[in-house]
Amino acid sequence: MPKLTVDGIEVEVPAGATVLQACEAAGKEIPRFCYHERLSIAGNCRMCLVEVAPGPPKPQASCALPAAEGQAIRTDSPMVKKAREGVMEFLLINHPLDCPICDQGGECDLQDQSIAYGKGNSRYHENKRAVTEKYMGPIVKTVMTRCIQCTRCIRFAEEVAGVEDIGAVGRGEDMQITTYLEHAIQSELSGNVVDLCPVGALTAKPYAFEARPWELRKTPAIDVMDAVGTNIRLDSRGRQVLRALPRINEDVNEEWASDKTRHAVDGLVRKRLDRPYIRKGGTLIEASWDEAFAAIKAVDAGASVAAIAGDLVDCETMYAAKVLCRNLGSSLLEGRQTGLDYDVSSLSAVNFNTTIAGLETADIIFLVGTNLRWEAPLVNTRVRKAIKRGARVFAIGPEIDLSYKVLWLGSDAALLANLPNELAEALTLAKRPAIIVGGGALKIEGIHGAALELAAKYNLVREGWNGFNVLHVAAARMGGLMLGYAQGAGVSALLGTKLVFALGADEVDWSAFAGAFKVYLGHHGDAGAQAANVILPGASYAEKAGTYVNLEGRVQMSERAVFAPGDAREDWAILRALSDVLEARLPFDSFEALRAAMVGEVPALGVEGLVDFGWSAPALASKPKGEIAAYPIKDFYLTNAVCRASPTMQQCSSEILHGGQAMLEAAR
Repeated sequence: MPKLTVDGIEVEVPAGATVLQACEAAGKEIPRFCYHERLSIAGNCRMCLVEVAPGPPKPQASCALPAAEGQAIRTDSPMVKKAREGVMEFLLINHPLDCPICDQGGECDLQDQSIAYGKGNSRYHENKRAVTEKYMGPIVKTVMTRCIQCTRCIRFAEEVAGVEDIGAVGRGEDMQITTYLEHAIQSELSGNVVDLCPVGALTAKPYAFEARPWELRKTPAIDVMDAVGTNIRLDSRGRQVLRALPRINEDVNEEWASDKTRHAVDGLVRKRLDRPYIRKGGTLIEASWDEAFAAIKAVDAGASVAAIAGDLVDCETMYAAKVLCRNLGSSLLEGRQTGLDYDVSSLSAVNFNTTIAGLETADIIFLVGTNLRWEAPLVNTRVRKAIKRGARVFAIGPEIDLSYKVLWLGSDAALLANLPNELAEALTLAKRPAIIVGGGALKIEGIHGAALELAAKYNLVREGWNGFNVLHVAAARMGGLMLGYAQGAGVSALLGTKLVFALGADEVDWSAFAGAFKVYLGHHGDAGAQAANVILPGASYAEKAGTYVNLEGRVQMSERAVFAPGDAREDWAILRALSDVLEARLPFDSFEALRAAMVGEVPALGVEGLVDFGWSAPALASKPKGEIAAYPIKDFYLTNAVCRASPTMQQCSSEILHGGQAMLEAAR
């Protein structure tokens, strides 16, 4: 580990570190535009100049210069100050300087660094160049005249997202950043280029000119669009969430977020349920809370009561519904809406045991019935990182583009019990092998058992490593399993019940519950509400505090950003009020008391971080038959009620997935 001095401060840095990293280790701020910790080094902007001795008598780009033993680095010398002022002056030669009308204003790196390191005047008065706008789809808005060619967006698209849709054409002053074919970026992670852009060249199209950053209230929250548990920040003004941005969490999402996470928030104010409804004569009519509760009480259900949890529900809501059912004499709970009936006697056998971050270190990755790119985009980025370290990827299922090289073995589920020689040999020799079983496989009887047998045969679970993983796609799934929301035969075990509470459950085949009285507790007028006899308007994930458990068993807590619209209330409060009417009183009167009761019953839900489920593999049938014909997600952008209410997600679906030409032409 080389030792060097930065402005007289001695620091020791790991071998291979750059001078820029050494300066930061010494507590010195180094300006930069092109350098980013998670991308390859480009050395384009030259803003990170420092003086290094021994070395040539000129400033050097610290981002591309390796740190070496005995270097003396100056970050505050007159030479460095003059060099940075010159670089900034060059960068602003062609910049339009339209900060007052730029939608990046207030959070622009160029703006901040020009004040901190610029001269305050320019010696150049030639005409500025202008660049035509580029079309990059419904998510990314472009003003390419502002572009300083840092190439962060190009490197992100190629290295992280795995799509080569963005690139540079031309040379010198004629260089331009563009999508080669002038179409929408074909990536579910395209919105991240907006965060990466250090100027206002790439901004969020749905959020453009909506607000300035200092107008917004910022609330830490957890994303519910998939089971990854992306750490996000909800920016709101008044009673509306205007945008969602990722928070840094190295163990979960690093600093990325999927487009669905970022831009489905405009669906939070559309198609909302803001008052109770009762179905009379086949038609839903508005009602008061008392009338809605009375209609539920009038059902002669006895103990024939069940609760079905949707994909976006928090643990507190599920626990309140569980206690209500228990007080009514029932233990019928289910959260696997689409009929999956995998064994849940051991939670470790349905957990993502390798962990999201740990997947980067796997050397063999075996995908079984999962479209990682849609089901968990930020897990897919970890697979790409593992490949860069030398990992190989094998897969069973219909062939799709996962953005990296995969050896497809076919779609026959029986392959799991009789592996091809190449994969069998690779698993035998692997030091850190991992299998990922997805929803496309779990619906086939025997696959879960066969996967567990494979894990035992090839020693996937060993000291310091657990390579057995089940990939869930719903934010509520692992929390629901911890709370007992699983019956042996899935949703079919609830058929015949007289009273069903649907907790935001929109993916259930409600035609099978024709004889039941259905109470929908949710926030959007989606499929569940259309089938309900009574609708109780609840709060979305942005309108309530809650606990969520992601696919790797990580407990995370979210805060409330805004209040629910109209007469809608937080879900637990609705269930508490209903329990009095049903004479099955819930034993808590506040959210804090509810959470305390939940933690008392399931202590793991009270501690943020990974839950240790241990490891136990249940003995299951292990002779799968049939084809893995499809994956659970048919449309990445329209997977839940919030997304289906979002105009941005609808446009993405139409244009990116289904080739909607009308929107493309309108945008041009």
